[in-house]
Amino acid sequence: MSIFTYNGSALVAMVGKDCFAIASDRRLGVNFQTIATDFQRIFKIHDKLYVGLAGLASDVQTLYQRLKYRHNLFQLQEERDMRPETFSNFVSATLYEKRFGPYFVQPLIAGLGADNKPYICTMDSIGAIEHSKDFVVGGTASESLYGACESMYKPDMEPEDLFETISQALISSVDRDCLSGWGGIVYVVTPDQVIVRTLKGRMD
Repeated sequence: MSIFTYNGSALVAMVGKDCFAIASDRRLGVNFQTIATDFQRIFKIHDKLYVGLAGLASDVQTLYQRLKYRHNLFQLQEERDMRPETFSNFVSATLYEKRFGPYFVQPLIAGLGADNKPYICTMDSIGAIEHSKDFVVGGTASESLYGACESMYKPDMEPEDLFETISQALISSVDRDCLSGWGGIVYVVTPDQVIVRTLKGRMD
C-alpha cells in the first residue's frame, strides 16, 4: 500500500462564476482503521486563497505550517497578499527543493486572482503543476471524483449551484472509497464572502 493512501483522503476544487469551491472529507484513518472524524485538510492562506493537502497526515500539517509561515513573511515584506498564481509557484518550488526526501502530499490550490477571476491547480509531491479551468481532484478517492465531477460540472455556476454540485460529487465519490468519508466540509469563496458548510455522510 502506498504511503499516499496510508491516511486516506478526498479533495476537490471547482470553479464557478467569479467564485470557487474547495471541499474535502473529514476522515483520518490508518489504512482501514478510523482514528478521527474531524481532520482538517483545507487551510486558509488569506481571505481569497485556500490550499487543500491530500496525503500523509503528518506531512499535511508540517507543510501547511511552513507555507503559512512563508506567506506571513511575504505579507510583512510586500504589505499585500500573495496572488494565487504566485502562491502556486511558491508551493511548487518548496516541494521541488525537497524532491530527494519529499513531503508525501498532493496540494490543491484555489483562489481568486485579479478581477476576481478564479484560479485552481494541483501538483504532485515534487511540485509539477497541473492547471485547470473547471475542477481538480486529489486523494485516494480521486478516480471516483473525476467521474462524478465530469458528469455534474457546468461552467459559470452561481455560488449556491456550485455548492450543490461539489457537495454531491464529494459525497457520491467517498461512498466508493473505503479510505475516505465520514462527512465533508465545503468552502465556497466569492469576492464578498466565504461560506463554510459541513456535510453529513454515511458513517460506516
